[in-house]
Amino acid sequence: MYSPAAFRIDDLAELHAQIERTPLAILVTQAEQGLQASHLPLLLDPDAGENGTLLGHFARANPQWRDLAAGAEALVIFPGASAYVSPGYYPSKARDHKAVPTWNYQTVHVWGHAAVFDEPARLRELVGRLSAHHESGQAQPWSLDEAPADYLDAMLRAIVGFELPIARIAGKRKLSQNQPADNRAGVRAALATRATPNEQEVARLMDSLR
Repeated sequence: MYSPAAFRIDDLAELHAQIERTPLAILVTQAEQGLQASHLPLLLDPDAGENGTLLGHFARANPQWRDLAAGAEALVIFPGASAYVSPGYYPSKARDHKAVPTWNYQTVHVWGHAAVFDEPARLRELVGRLSAHHESGQAQPWSLDEAPADYLDAMLRAIVGFELPIARIAGKRKLSQNQPADNRAGVRAALATRATPNEQEVARLMDSLR
């Protein structure tokens, strides 16, 4: 990932925080059948390995898990908030018109090799942890115990789990740091008044850098 020094995130705790804020990641592999990508909810175990370990599962019918089983390296993308930045947001445009459109955004990329597994007990534990994580905000959280045992067993047979130790991790936070202070303030103010949550989140992230 191209990341100039002004935009780079080096702190592991910040990188982990972005991973945990991303409910759905994109896992990419390159193997015999070419590039493959899947959108997957993942769990981060921050204390497993030097950079943490990711856990998730594929549908067994999804051939991409076989790439991991064969030893292919995975790239996992955790996209954060993003927003279009119009030249009109810059006060400097009114002075010299030297401005072009761009995007502000935050993302984390992870690389590593994964081990796959399909033992029922491990899959049940993984699905239980994923469910508990994503159900935590519900008024009445669902749990595995609510599903009939035979139905759950059939669902577990239909998936393949994986564990991916993070070999390399990189983060980027592009929030107009390369602009003068008045332009950064102009972008922040403009995005804060926009209607979409993503634009408002980028404004909040920019505010946190002040």
